[in-house]
Amino acid sequence: MSARRGPARAGARRSGAPAREGGPGAGAASGAVTSRAGEPALLDVVRRRLAETGAEPTPARVAAALRAHGRLLGDSAVLGVVEALRSEMVGTGPLEPLLTEPDVTDVLVTRPDEVWVDRGRGLERTDVRFPDAASVRRLAQRLATSAGRRLDDARPWVDARLPDGTRLHAVLPPVAVGSTCLSLRVVRHKAFSLDELVGAGTVPPGGESVLRAVLEARLSFLISGGTGSGKTTLLSSLLGLVGPEERIVLAEDSAELRPDHPHVVRLEARPANQEGAGRVALDDLVRQALRMRPDRLVVGEVRGAEVTDLLAALNTGHEGGCGTVHANAAGDVPARLEALGTTAGLDRTALHSQLAAALDVLVHLVRDSSGNRRIAEIHVLSRDAEGLVSTVPALVWGEYGFLEERGAGRLREMCERGMRRPGGVQAGRAHGSGLPSTVGSAFPCTAHEEAAL
Repeated sequence: MSARRGPARAGARRSGAPAREGGPGAGAASGAVTSRAGEPALLDVVRRRLAETGAEPTPARVAAALRAHGRLLGDSAVLGVVEALRSEMVGTGPLEPLLTEPDVTDVLVTRPDEVWVDRGRGLERTDVRFPDAASVRRLAQRLATSAGRRLDDARPWVDARLPDGTRLHAVLPPVAVGSTCLSLRVVRHKAFSLDELVGAGTVPPGGESVLRAVLEARLSFLISGGTGSGKTTLLSSLLGLVGPEERIVLAEDSAELRPDHPHVVRLEARPANQEGAGRVALDDLVRQALRMRPDRLVVGEVRGAEVTDLLAALNTGHEGGCGTVHANAAGDVPARLEALGTTAGLDRTALHSQLAAALDVLVHLVRDSSGNRRIAEIHVLSRDAEGLVSTVPALVWGEYGFLEERGAGRLREMCERGMRRPGGVQAGRAHGSGLPSTVGSAFPCTAHEEAAL
C-alpha cells in the first residue's frame, strides 16, 4: 500500500519553503502560532499588508510588513510568520501531517482546538490546533475555492471533491454553531486488493471465493452499510477483479471509486452554478452511462431518483451492475430503495417488481464498536405472495468464516447458472476459479437446513 499525499489544494509547495517539524501537533498553525510570532493579531497585520499588494509571503516581504507597523522580530520569528501564512495559502496547514499518514481515512475539525482523525480504528482526538475560528473558516473557504465551489454567508455549506480526490464537506457559522465544521475524507489513489481486505479482516476467511463467484457469474449486487463502513473501499476492490476485456462505466455523485482496472469510464455529478444553471444529477449520469456501452454499470451510491434508472438498466440486459446504498441492516434495503423510488414517482408495486428482477445479491458491511469494518452478511432476495421483496440471509460471518443460512442454496444456484452462461464461463476461466470451491464446501462452516425460497 502506497502512502497517500496530503491534499495540495491551491498550488505546489515550493522546495525552498522552511520545513515544518513532524508530528500531529507540528505544522505552521500549531507551532509558530503558539509563539509571539504567530499571534493572531500579528498575523492579521501581515496578512492585511500583503493583501493590499497581492504579494507572496516571502521572508523579506513579511519583515517589511512588520517594520511598516513598528514590529521588529528576529529571523526565526519572521520565518514563523512566513510559514504560518504559507500554510493558509498552500496545503492544509496544521492538518497536513495528518492527511499524509497512510492509514488516515477521515480528518474532522469541530472547533479550532478540537481535531479528530480516523485511522481505521474509530475516531481519535489529536493534539492539532488552529489559532482561532477565523483560521478554520479561511482554510475551508480556500479549499472550496480550489474545488471550484462557493462557500460564504449566502451559501454556508459545501460538499465537493478537491483536486487530489479528497472529499470536502464544510459548514460555516451560524449554521454550524460556534465554529466552522470541516470534514475531509481521504480517497486512496490505489484500491485495496481483495487479499489486503482479507488480511485486514474486512472479508472473512474464504469469503473472497464467494465474492469472486458473484462477479464471475455476472450477478447484480448492492453493497449496503452505514456511514464509514467501507462500502466504497470494498466496491473498488471488487471492480478490480472484473475481467480486463470488460468496460466499466462509473456514475458517482462524487468521484471516489478507484478500481484497479484497465478500462474504466468515470462520470461525476455537478451542482448548479450561482445562477442555478448547469446542474448534472446522478440520474442524468446513469442515463448517459447506458449509451456508453457498459459491460458493468456502477452507481457509486444509490441515494435518489437514479434508483429507477439503475433498476431499469439492470432489467434490460445490463448484467453484473452494482453500487452501494446506505442502510443500517441488510433487511432494511428494500424499504430504503422503496423510499428512494417514491421520490422519483415510482409506485410501490412497480418498484418491487423491478427490484425482484434486477437485483440478485446484497452484501452488508458493519463497523463495530472498535472501528473495525467487516462483511457481516450476504443476502439474496425473495418475493412474497403480495409481490413485495425481502432479503434472505445466505451467508453470515461466524467464528471461522461464513456460515450458511437458508438462502445459501439460492446463492449457489445463481452462481452456477451464471457461470454456465458464455460470459460467466469466460470470466471464471480468466480468474482461474471454479464454482465448486466458492460456496459451501470451501468454507469451514456449519450448514443450516435450507428452506425453499
